[in-house]
Amino acid sequence: MRLLHTSDWHLGRSFHGVGMLDAQRAFVDQLVARVRKLSVDVVLIAGDVYDRALPGVDVVNLLDDALVRLTGAGAQVVLTSGNHDSAIRLGFASRLLEKGGVHLRTRLDELDVPLLLPLGEAGTEQRGEDGPVLAIYGIPWLEPRLVADQLGVDTASHFEVTRAATERIRADVAARGESRTVHSIVLAHTFASGGISSDSERDLSIGGVGAVPLDLFDGFSYTALGHLHGRQSLSAEVRYSGSPLAYSFSEAKHQKGGWLIDVDASGVTAVEEILWDAPRQLAVLRGTLDGLLESPEHAWAEHAYCQVTLTDAQRPAQAMERLRARFPDTLVLGFDPEGAPAASGASYSSRLAKAEDDLAVCCGFLEHVRGREPDPAEQAALTEALENVRLQEASL
Repeated sequence: MRLLHTSDWHLGRSFHGVGMLDAQRAFVDQLVARVRKLSVDVVLIAGDVYDRALPGVDVVNLLDDALVRLTGAGAQVVLTSGNHDSAIRLGFASRLLEKGGVHLRTRLDELDVPLLLPLGEAGTEQRGEDGPVLAIYGIPWLEPRLVADQLGVDTASHFEVTRAATERIRADVAARGESRTVHSIVLAHTFASGGISSDSERDLSIGGVGAVPLDLFDGFSYTALGHLHGRQSLSAEVRYSGSPLAYSFSEAKHQKGGWLIDVDASGVTAVEEILWDAPRQLAVLRGTLDGLLESPEHAWAEHAYCQVTLTDAQRPAQAMERLRARFPDTLVLGFDPEGAPAASGASYSSRLAKAEDDLAVCCGFLEHVRGREPDPAEQAALTEALENVRLQEASL
């Protein structure tokens, strides 16, 4: 049995205002081709299939096309919902889709309802109901405040609801294991400790959501995680596939891909990386405007999406227009003057590093962009706003 672990497709997402639907179609083409070439039996999608709870018609059509092509290539699909998806909408017609080889796991009452796939003993025919089996479970995104009561936990924390979900799955694995050998695969859309986040995973700490420890997934043959966009191994059995495309410049150095998992009657026998071709390179450039425009070492970035930080002591006139003459796909432009004169005699970045508290950071920013310090009334307003933020954070 061969499985392909993916996640975080984020269909419908844009990249700094640039639509990515064509790039996402190209990823689906690659995925279907790999499924055929590698004889993949099951494609796993560990949440955040869509980028919005209400995706556009063209985005829904793209997922529909992907599912039709994947099942047509001979693979079944197991799909969980993520924090960007609407679990109710994504789970629509799940019983009907099950008959076509698409298995949606978006509801709490399906936590311990696995997709069961028979595994043949080495050198023998499959033994039906008595033989070894692969059980694939799906844990959708669990918003603690919304699911704590349903899962029977007293504390609405990400740790507690995830622990309750994995306990349900373990109980089902144990019950099935009384009469046959069961190897378990668990999909989970969550933030597991040890993972490395990037800017495009939004609001990981909003609403009390925190990291869950890896030992919650102990005992499973393989845990296919989604939520973080960098492909990474937290342990031999717990991995993030990452997103198939880069969705922020913090992912410029990511090598996008997934994990190919081989399973037989003895369990997981191999896990190999699968790489996706990037539609465009990402370039994170820093330097003076003249230096960036003249340096031959940046020639490769002329065909990349670019994030540029200019370090000129004074902001150059028409900086974006001049940059785009060489780097036409410059999408983000920032300024971090080095050696610029200031009231304190230091650059903005060095003053920011020496800021003693949040108020100093805010005042320093206003001084930088306006050329003067905030007056007493403005400082009082900033102090009040920061105190309100602290009170809101304390109440979460």
